Amino acid sequence: MIRKEYIHKDIFEFEAGGSVEGLKVVYHCSEREWKKDDQRKVIWICHALTANSDAEDWWPELVGPGKLFDTEKYFVVCANMLGSAYGSSGPSTINPETGSPYYFDFPRITVRDIVRANDLVREHLGIEHIDFMVGGSIGGFQSVEWSIMRPEVIKRAVYIACGVRVTPWLTAFNESMRMALEADPTFRECASLKGGETGLRCARSIALISYRSYEGYNATQWEKDEDCLFADRAGSYQRYQGKKLSDRFDAYSYYYLCGSVDSNNVGRGRGGVEKALGSIRTECTVIGIDSDRLFPVEEQKLIAANVPGAVYHEITSKFGHDGFLLENDQLTKIIKPLLP
Repeated sequence: MIRKEYIHKDIFEFEAGGSVEGLKVVYHCSEREWKKDDQRKVIWICHALTANSDAEDWWPELVGPGKLFDTEKYFVVCANMLGSAYGSSGPSTINPETGSPYYFDFPRITVRDIVRANDLVREHLGIEHIDFMVGGSIGGFQSVEWSIMRPEVIKRAVYIACGVRVTPWLTAFNESMRMALEADPTFRECASLKGGETGLRCARSIALISYRSYEGYNATQWEKDEDCLFADRAGSYQRYQGKKLSDRFDAYSYYYLCGSVDSNNVGRGRGGVEKALGSIRTECTVIGIDSDRLFPVEEQKLIAANVPGAVYHEITSKFGHDGFLLENDQLTKIIKPLLP
């Protein structure tokens, strides 16, 4: 897949207020250019919180030439979310009025803003219909919302390990991560994009606990020395993962993306969740993960119960929410028969 950029020529108005001129969306797509009379089917991948538009990078077992989402057979697209640290407009991009990053002057972002920006990329490419859409976690938020916003565009979709209205449980995790960022005195200084780096590492540690499971940690993080005085292997793992994220992401983008998660509610202004889901005309398959504590399977079952004709599948994993990135064989078995 190759990296490209879309620059919106008009002013982009945000759902929560505020606007940006020259909005940029970074995206990756199959190398062979899309043409108006192209006969390839279109697959659109919606990525999760701190991933990027290069789906071959974070879903390497499933995306690429000859793989499930074959980038040569299909025209595969993945757009980087607004607010991300990977090039799309957000708090880390340069404010033309100041010559410095926007930081907290960037408008608050909602899931619907992200979907509207992605749809602008689709229009820019000249794609009339998306034959197959797939999204896990926050990518699932986008996929469901897009199915409601543009029912005439998406033919078939797979929603993985996601919900349709942010739960108090999820907001509590998000607020805990924001508190970790705010506890770092460099975060509010806005002196550079390295601000809040220590807080970001702590926030990532909190997130990991929500992504994984008791079984997953116990399967991988026991001390090798049964006689050790103080257990530290899991602690070392948390510190490693925190630094790993801070080396590739910034605290301001993380703060904004956590905020966008709290906006997720497909029923807002549509008469409630059930009514909104009932309006979906896309052929839907919903996949839950039995050990997911962040988005328990009850949330996916609710989607399947209210979207007309939806089919529900459940995969088994000891890795909790992260199972959507790891249980590739199970996902392939479900998704492969659905591909165009």
